[in-house]
Amino acid sequence: MPSRPSKPWFAPKRYRYGAGLPVAWQGWTLLALFFAILTFANILLDHKARLATILISALLLAAIAAFKTDGGWRWRWGSRR
Repeated sequence: MPSRPSKPWFAPKRYRYGAGLPVAWQGWTLLALFFAILTFANILLDHKARLATILISALLLAAIAAFKTDGGWRWRWGSRR
């Protein structure tokens, strides 16, 4: 039985490279979790631990967003209407 393709969590940007805003609840949850990690890292951690936490969480966010963006990440010049 063929597997169902997973729904994208993020819309592609119209121009440039990367992901746009979330289009599914999973994307919004991931983004909220990222901001919560940033907030708690700034409140609770010292400088070196804060920097490491922010870098690791940003890299994880980018990797997941790249994998879960509709059409993947590639350079876009805009769509014709």
